[in-house]
Amino acid sequence: MKHIAWTGTIAAAIAASAPVAAQEKPGFKDTPMLPGGQWHVHDSDRPYPATVAPGDAPGAPPSDAVVLFDGKSLDAWQAKARPWTVRDGAMTSIPPLGGRGENALVSKASFGDVQLHLEFRSPNPPLHSSQDRGNSGIWFMQRYEIQILDGYQNPTYADGTVGAIYGWKPPLVNPSRRPGEWQSYDIVFERPHFAPDGKLLRPAYITAFLNGVLVQNRQPWLGGTIWRDLGQYEAHGDAAPIQLQDHGSPVSFRNIWVRPLPETAASYDFEGTVK
Repeated sequence: MKHIAWTGTIAAAIAASAPVAAQEKPGFKDTPMLPGGQWHVHDSDRPYPATVAPGDAPGAPPSDAVVLFDGKSLDAWQAKARPWTVRDGAMTSIPPLGGRGENALVSKASFGDVQLHLEFRSPNPPLHSSQDRGNSGIWFMQRYEIQILDGYQNPTYADGTVGAIYGWKPPLVNPSRRPGEWQSYDIVFERPHFAPDGKLLRPAYITAFLNGVLVQNRQPWLGGTIWRDLGQYEAHGDAAPIQLQDHGSPVSFRNIWVRPLPETAASYDFEGTVK
């Protein structure tokens, strides 16, 4: 956008001579038509964006967010086996005594394209190492996992560390905080699109920031997350729950909210190749 500095005299003269309607709703009809053939460049009739009040503090939910956890109640979730605990504004998975737990927490509501904010904390001191150290995950549509792990000075395989699309793409960088410190994810997830016959038209995409640092840049998903195997797509509905993994480590979560997003268009020329 080009900005031009006007002198006070010239600006006042223009304002005085301009029609009232133009001052109230500036725009043009003699400019080129934008792609799609509906609006001109700077079209005065183009609908204006809805007003959304931002959160009162960094990470706080904006006015149009669906709050999934506010530090008080698990009403928006259901656990597959045992209840998770809520204490001091955080919810925590509690592994069973003597073994690894698989007690995912599943949202009662279903979502397609979303913006998600979530904060998590791994145990301090660390209880184990590698994949057994602060392991959890966010599963969009209960199929597509981005990894949660204690990634601070904790060597493991690259596509299994925090910020990775599990089993597929390592994060661009590793901006992990120390164990016991709160960390944040800000994620845009775009669901895959399928034809009526089940053919994949467009893969799922993820853009993710970990602690404010970009770790996945609109990265296409290879397919649904499968342990020790290549991800694969299977046709499914347009919306499904978000799932938080319990992987035998008492990982805590707080301040979870989502914003359902307008659907992005499917790419009908998708060749099935992702990078």
